[in-house]
Amino acid sequence: MSGVRVLVGTVKGAFIFESDERRQKWEISEPQFPGWEMYHLKGSPVDPNRIYASQSSGWFGQTMQRSDDGGKNWEAISNEFEYATDPGTHQWYDGTQHPWKFARVWHLEPSLTDRDTVYAGVEDAALFKSTDGGQSWNELPGLCDISGPKWQPGAGGMCLHTIVLDPNDEKRIVVAISAAGAFRTNDGGETWKSINHGLKSEWELPDPVAEVGHCVHNITMHPGKPDTLFMQKHWDVMRSDDAGDNWFEVSGNLPSDFGFPIAVHAHEPETIYVVPILSDQFHYPPEGKLRVYRSKSGGNEWEALTNGLPQENCYVNILRDAMSVDGLESGGVYFGTTGGQVYCSPDSGDSWNTIVHDLPRVLSVEVQTLA
Repeated sequence: MSGVRVLVGTVKGAFIFESDERRQKWEISEPQFPGWEMYHLKGSPVDPNRIYASQSSGWFGQTMQRSDDGGKNWEAISNEFEYATDPGTHQWYDGTQHPWKFARVWHLEPSLTDRDTVYAGVEDAALFKSTDGGQSWNELPGLCDISGPKWQPGAGGMCLHTIVLDPNDEKRIVVAISAAGAFRTNDGGETWKSINHGLKSEWELPDPVAEVGHCVHNITMHPGKPDTLFMQKHWDVMRSDDAGDNWFEVSGNLPSDFGFPIAVHAHEPETIYVVPILSDQFHYPPEGKLRVYRSKSGGNEWEALTNGLPQENCYVNILRDAMSVDGLESGGVYFGTTGGQVYCSPDSGDSWNTIVHDLPRVLSVEVQTLA
């Protein structure tokens, strides 16, 4: 029987939930790495038993972990991230130059085709690649070469937090950096181009249509339409139909166009999900109502999905990597909150169930669909 495995990273450990295709009853693991910040966990689409995890603490720094048995056992893998050259400097908000630093691995993205290849987005913003299952890491330096000295940090740091791999072309990769924007390579990371045309940052940049400097929060795509990208920006929900060369706004009737995660339905390329929060100052749902919004038309027309979600006195946030979908026929949707709740919709968002109530602050939610 098919089912799902939900990988949850929190500020105080990781948790793994498993269920059958009905997704009504869940087996919940003991905390993995209790007390550690588990910033992101991601399973390999090639090998469902392989999971990578980013583990860190203020005392011991960054550690990488890998499991080859679905999260039952873990092995610490290399923490050495080899920069191709001297990382150099980048611009701070006040215009002064600051040296690059290595603070954290924000996002892990295993290859769609190779079991041992995995990408890592780090802070300060850089993209690394491993071809030996995480034992060694090397920077793809062309990304920082194109405009790196002009990048500035967002409120959470200057982080490369999104990596999107094209299922039809392994050399095409899209990344997003806060607060620099979106970038694309068509040659596996040798050369890159800025793909921010159409983005506007009226309150953030002296030039609101600058090529670099936009605070992109997340990007997603459907594997069946890799040229169509959806973006949750600092403000605005955006869409591109030419792999990011041009963007246009699809916020439509959302109660707020500020948010962090964005996801696309596993089987419906024009069905997308966002979770609006009130503003960049107030990180909680408008009116204290936790509502996932779904568009079945690729944006502009949105409907609130509320069945099973709290509709009063709810003041949690949903972070950029804390929403995911499964590949089952009914199209499950999952998200976690800063209040420690993890929700599941087994029916594409029509109704929601709580998997667990009382975890630590949730940083990431990823789903593996199991045969």
